Order: sequence, then structure tokens, then C-alpha cells
Amino acid sequence: MAEPSVALPPELARVLREYEAAWGGKNAAALAQLFTPDGYVLPNGGAPVKGRAAIEKHYTGSGGPLFLRAYAYGAEGSVGYIIGGYAGEKGRPDIGKFTLTLRKDADGRWLIASDMDSPNRRPRPQ
Repeated sequence: MAEPSVALPPELARVLREYEAAWGGKNAAALAQLFTPDGYVLPNGGAPVKGRAAIEKHYTGSGGPLFLRAYAYGAEGSVGYIIGGYAGEKGRPDIGKFTLTLRKDADGRWLIASDMDSPNRRPRPQ
């Protein structure tokens, strides 16, 4: 059974919509700017990637259709999180899930401190 979606406050929804746009446009530079300067990408099956320059390099050449939705979220003070699912087509079942840990910058804008995702299917034995 799929987790139901929850509506996010606009300032948190912005993170997901900008992530979708950057990923969809294969814009690694824009994607990296959604992270804190010391942010992490924790890729499935790979080593952690730390910092905007490394994140941009990691995502260069990656991207395509992406639709994110939230299952849960929380925020208090300058820290927050979003737990959700992703699909390659709007309205289709999730093909994976993610957690975003968020931190507000000095201007009060939410940025990603860590991004971890994994597919819903187990890898096939080789």
C-alpha cells in the first residue's frame, strides 16, 4: 500500500519543486545550490558526497523526469525534514523513497543538509 501524500507548507514545498526542476533540466549547478555549503548526498550504493562543488560534479549528466511527494515532514527552529517518495511520471506509483534533512540559512531559506534515497525494488542478484 502506498503512503498517502501530505501537503507541505509553501517554504518546504519550494525545496521539492526546485529539486524537480533542477533534476528535470539536468542542471547540476542549480541542484547543488539547493544544498547547504557543507551538505551531503548519500547515494544508494555509493560513498557520501559532501559540499556543493562535489554535489554538482556528482550530479553532472544526471537527471530526467522526476516527481516528488511528501509522506511526512517536520520543522522546528532552523532544522527540518521531509520524508517522501519519487516517481518518473506524475501520478504513477513511487519507484523509490527519500529523506531530506533541512536547515535554514541566514536568510531563512530552507536548504538541504542531507539527501538520502533508495529505490523500492531490491537490486537483482548478479
